[in-house]
Amino acid sequence: MTLMKSLLGAAAAVALTAGAASAEPALVFDLGGKFDKSFNESAYNGAKRWADETGGTFREIELQSDAQREQALRRFAESGANPIVMAGFAFATALGEVAGDYPDTKFAIIDMVVDAPNVRSVVFNEHEGSYLVGMLAAQASESGTVSFVGGMDIPLIRRFACGYAQGAKAVNPDINVVSNMTGTTPTAWNDPVKGSELTKAQISQGSDVVFAAAGGTGVGVLQTAADEGILSIGVDSNQNYLHPGKVLTSMMKRVDNAVYDALTAGADLETGFNVMGLSNEGVGYAIDENNASLISAEMTEAVEAAKVKIVSGEIAVHDYMSDETCPALTF
Repeated sequence: MTLMKSLLGAAAAVALTAGAASAEPALVFDLGGKFDKSFNESAYNGAKRWADETGGTFREIELQSDAQREQALRRFAESGANPIVMAGFAFATALGEVAGDYPDTKFAIIDMVVDAPNVRSVVFNEHEGSYLVGMLAAQASESGTVSFVGGMDIPLIRRFACGYAQGAKAVNPDINVVSNMTGTTPTAWNDPVKGSELTKAQISQGSDVVFAAAGGTGVGVLQTAADEGILSIGVDSNQNYLHPGKVLTSMMKRVDNAVYDALTAGADLETGFNVMGLSNEGVGYAIDENNASLISAEMTEAVEAAKVKIVSGEIAVHDYMSDETCPALTF
């Protein structure tokens, strides 16, 4: 009897181990869709890279409303998905409700901190990367006015705008920086028409370089900039290819790396607070065949020198999230 119990126990342990090893990870996209050519798509690219390299598979869902957040997390957790990665700060409340109910499931949230023992919180130093593209904008500008179009008006997006303005003013203290947000609700992430309207208004104020940190709304910003003959700056993913020769650069926020790392770790995902910035290639700027003719050697040299100083601490880029003020820009 004892021997039989031992054998059955061993068999059960093997079965559980096999089940854990084969558990699929899951990825939950934020509103705007996985092919928004920006934040969500970067997350998808990271998962796809993991799948292509490992032959693994992952589950996914594109949300249609805020009300689906908690339901999606619970369904994935109940079905054994591990880890469950969510792209976006707006998952914080739902994750706070769900994580404690599934202590054996690992979760990763991007752009927000959720304090739970089974959660990895990944945040980015967006202000550092935005500072660098702000420098490029100021160097490329001929009018002395550059601009910024944000998505939803939240501190995270103001962090982009503030870093951008600081970088621009480091090159030209007298430069004029115009900033507008698309809206105050999640629909602001997917309104390319409003993005186009804001861009045209900024052009009328003299802007000849516009930086969009607005999710799917940014597609309208970049399109209008190309149509109107000014330069644009993409965000999150490398968006240079959308309008070759007309996108000055893209502020790379390596959401793809955050997702790739989480899926690679699998159920062994190390939880806690994880920061991605210039020092670990979490943010940066993109140069490729689509924009190489727009970025001179002198521009690159200046930006690379600033990058070294930011990493070393010699240049301290003010972080709007630290005290919600910005010395270089008035909101």
